[in-house]
Amino acid sequence: MTVVDPETQAGWAPEAVQEDASHDGDEMPLSLRLSIADTLTLGNATCGFMAVYFTTTGILIPHLQGSNESGMARHSAATAVILMLCAAVFDLFDGLVARKLRSSPMGAELDNLSDLISFGLAPAYFVLVYGMVADDAHQRVAAVGAIVVLLAVVLRLARFSCVTVKDGTFQGMPSPFGALTVVSIVLLELPFVATLLAIIGTAWLMVSRVEYPKPRGPLAVAMLAWIVAAMGLLAAWAFDAPGGQLLLQTGCALQLVLGAVIPLFATARRVNNFRDNRREARAAQLP
Repeated sequence: MTVVDPETQAGWAPEAVQEDASHDGDEMPLSLRLSIADTLTLGNATCGFMAVYFTTTGILIPHLQGSNESGMARHSAATAVILMLCAAVFDLFDGLVARKLRSSPMGAELDNLSDLISFGLAPAYFVLVYGMVADDAHQRVAAVGAIVVLLAVVLRLARFSCVTVKDGTFQGMPSPFGALTVVSIVLLELPFVATLLAIIGTAWLMVSRVEYPKPRGPLAVAMLAWIVAAMGLLAAWAFDAPGGQLLLQTGCALQLVLGAVIPLFATARRVNNFRDNRREARAAQLP
């Protein structure tokens, strides 16, 4: 039976509509389908959660139980940081895969939520536990530092979703790089005050307007190589290899140097672009 719409005078068949609706209901809505990039993003979240797990079971709980076994704490700390590095690898590749293939409508939200776990909660919790187990640390002050790290990542991710910046740059230190810098500061075993100030400084860089280049092309390859090298340094330290402690501290110090130096490249590029624009403007004004 065909029914005529009184406003449009157009006919439609209820049977056909019901048939199409039942056919569409057999398929999952597009908004609920996970893409390959989304799967990598979920791997990012899983690594962040497992980093919290190893920090708790391998460092915090033995400390609360009065265990003096430093080897277990070293292995667990290395495992937790390696998991954060793995989360950074997932975060790097999910963006590349999303650009090459496709991402689902949930992609951006999944990415922010996963980054909050891996690069907000996990490093903040690492700082909190450091304040509980280190000999010269102050637990409550360290808790404040951990909250600062967590809130910096929350604010950064919220701003990233709302603010549009020019292509090829991040405004503020990216949260994966910030998380790795925070744990590097802790692993350097500096005096407590210096550690806390460096952590707060890193949190400020994450919410600042300092420009960082996006890891694309050669820079993405260099970042991946650095992550793999960092994993090797952590493994050497965890298994007490000869010179492992020195190698780890060297790698952590290099991470801090990179965090301070990398923005200079973006600043230098911006200055060069400004000079080129002025030069072109002057050339256009000449007769």
